[in-house]
Amino acid sequence: MGHVALVAGGTRGAGRGISVALGQAGATVYVTGRTTRHSRSSMNRPETIEETAEQVTAAGGQGIAVRVDHSVPAEVRALVDRIEAEQQGRLDLLVNDVWGGDPLTQWDIPFWEQDPELGLRLVHQAVDTHIITSRYAVPLMVRQGRGLVIEVTDGISDDYRGNLYYDLAKASVIRLARAQADELKPRGVAAVALTSGFLRSEAMLDRFGVTEETWRDAIAADTHFRNSESPAFIGRAVVALATDPGILGRSGQAVATWDLAKEYGFTDADGTRPDWGRYFTEVYENGGPSVEYR
Repeated sequence: MGHVALVAGGTRGAGRGISVALGQAGATVYVTGRTTRHSRSSMNRPETIEETAEQVTAAGGQGIAVRVDHSVPAEVRALVDRIEAEQQGRLDLLVNDVWGGDPLTQWDIPFWEQDPELGLRLVHQAVDTHIITSRYAVPLMVRQGRGLVIEVTDGISDDYRGNLYYDLAKASVIRLARAQADELKPRGVAAVALTSGFLRSEAMLDRFGVTEETWRDAIAADTHFRNSESPAFIGRAVVALATDPGILGRSGQAVATWDLAKEYGFTDADGTRPDWGRYFTEVYENGGPSVEYR
């Protein structure tokens, strides 16, 4: 592969899965986030950017951990300046995966009863950070006349996601991909939005008291978990997109792991192809029998 990639928000979850998959493909990956071995972000999770970078290197790539608050333009600008200097101006892939909105999301409460400060902070953290990062990273791609921006979101339909601020953030990220694509395509750079299905992030595994090795034990507590995906699945989706010579042809699209797996032929870490889209439509929404689509 030989790509130079920036995974913004690569500390854990999808960002870590993407970073490691890129490492397996031989990429140099700048892994950014706010949690290091010396300090934690407001998420207060134990995963660190250093751990992710080490996993990238162990997988066969080169992982470089850089602490960055992507809501601060000066920090993002300094990061991109460093990439430009260290990689001779090369950047092939930007993955905008900054999120951190879980503690700010107030579920099962009408929006008019929610704390607007929390909601607006969520939108700022999940949308503004993506805009800031693209603003400073994309010029490297424009200069070289090639590259790909991937906006990580949740869902690709117009269905309401159950919380006004959450829905606004995730829908806005899809729109960001489409807007960037319109301006970047004439310059040889593509932009897409990408969603996973039910992701087995570290936080989700902790919630059910299981590990990646024992995740099936959680199906008894939540039957939907049987069609969940490991972070490796979205990671392999990113590798497929980043190595597709015809990627400009799908610029501006919102795509899903389950569809890309069929198209490109990759699997999850366990060799299956979980199809959350089919499960969501046939079972979750329409009350069909709970079965596995893998």
